[in-house]
Amino acid sequence: MIITVDGEPVRGRDGQTIAGVLIGAGRIAWRTSQTGGRGVFCGIGVCHDCLVTVNGVEGVRACRREAVDGDRIEREVRP
Repeated sequence: MIITVDGEPVRGRDGQTIAGVLIGAGRIAWRTSQTGGRGVFCGIGVCHDCLVTVNGVEGVRACRREAVDGDRIEREVRP
């Protein structure tokens, strides 16, 4: 299964969350905030640190959303 992250193809396994695919590819931070890079913190969808845009939908929790072949993932930049 391949997803596109900020225009770059990233390979994952069927059944992985988006966060799992990103971590497996060596990406530990994919969102920025005033305090710096953010990625998975709680891993259960409570903290919102792992938010990404998926196929044009903002605010998706990467730790909760299963990656699907062809997904387009974009980093979210928050002020």
